[in-house]
Amino acid sequence: MFRLTPARAAVVTAMAAVAAAGAAKADTEITVQYAYGYNFNDTFNQIGAEFSKQHPDIRIRFRGPYESYEDATQKVLREAITNQLPDVTFQGLNQIRLLVDRGIAVPLDGFIQAEEAFEKEGFHQAMFDIGTLNGKVYALPFAVSMPVTMWNLDLVKKAGGDPEKLPASWDEVVALALKIEALEPDINGVTYAWDITGNWMWQALVFSQGGDMMDAAEKTVTFDGPEGRRGIDILARLTTEAKMPAMTRPEMRSAFGAGKTGIHITSSSGISKVTEMVAGKFAMSVGGYPEVKPEVGRLPAGGNAAMIVATDDAKRKAAWQFVKFATGPLSAAIVAKTTGYMPPNRLADRYLETFYAENPNHLAPNRQLSVMTKWYAFPGPNGLKIIDVVKDQLNSIISGQRAQEPGKVLANMSADVKALLP
Repeated sequence: MFRLTPARAAVVTAMAAVAAAGAAKADTEITVQYAYGYNFNDTFNQIGAEFSKQHPDIRIRFRGPYESYEDATQKVLREAITNQLPDVTFQGLNQIRLLVDRGIAVPLDGFIQAEEAFEKEGFHQAMFDIGTLNGKVYALPFAVSMPVTMWNLDLVKKAGGDPEKLPASWDEVVALALKIEALEPDINGVTYAWDITGNWMWQALVFSQGGDMMDAAEKTVTFDGPEGRRGIDILARLTTEAKMPAMTRPEMRSAFGAGKTGIHITSSSGISKVTEMVAGKFAMSVGGYPEVKPEVGRLPAGGNAAMIVATDDAKRKAAWQFVKFATGPLSAAIVAKTTGYMPPNRLADRYLETFYAENPNHLAPNRQLSVMTKWYAFPGPNGLKIIDVVKDQLNSIISGQRAQEPGKVLANMSADVKALLP
């Protein structure tokens, strides 16, 4: 029979005391979910590890990544009904509006006002503006991207182009793409990542020409005006004249990384991953988006922002600590190094001076900050449906099915969107 000796009793008592103390200081666990695991898994692993060092009392549990920003929003909308929301969700910058309108997003103003010397940690008004709706801050930007052009300089030179004077207009892009495409049967002249989430690259075509998706009052569709016609014509020319293949974005990225594409126009978010894929196989350069019209041309800021959707007060407080850290200078530097996104926190550069000197391609999106504008979200409850119908219409051009009638495609797209607006 087991006897509890005085020594054993002392050990048991000590263990009980430790257990009680642990129970009294039980960690708060918060769940966090983000999109595009292939791009962000390493990023969040590093941020999670650094956060745990500074906040051992808060446990972070990362859910499996969302497939895309649309998937992220759809899941949050469903989970709000079934009470299965994460505590922190990273949503595309164009999806903030929908979650605010549905009353799911938690305002951050109270947390921000309670912080002392917040600006000294690199938080500034421009950061708050990105996630501000109806006069309240609902999101802090985590990663910001811009449309860029990736060049295979070896193919450019082989086709007779000048790596020191790369094309700046769409006419020049199409002309050089044709020369590159003619080099070998398995070489693509150009690819344009038209299928990026949220019709982002369609907005780039329209905004760069000085157009808008809707008028200022959001009563009338305007992307079917002259700027939109110019944009849709460019897409059709890439398909018909430049012989752009009908690929998905991952296929385009893989083809460029393998040295099979001369010009790849895409998001800066993939600079790190594509650089790894290239791995010295050819000389690669990253430059700006073609033909941003002087004075009026702009480019949509892509990327995502951190939002708190927790329903429990204790979880919200812990979630704020993570959101604040994830959008702070150290995390912003991690984002820049592991992806191709720009750090929205202005103090991140103190961690990045050497990195940028060694990786000048990462500076390409930063050089376009002067023309950055918001990634547009259509009003009303049908925002996700609008994204789908626009994508379907664009696909009819990329597939070649309607590449010869871009004007009619644009008219159909306009009618489809108008039917879904409030």
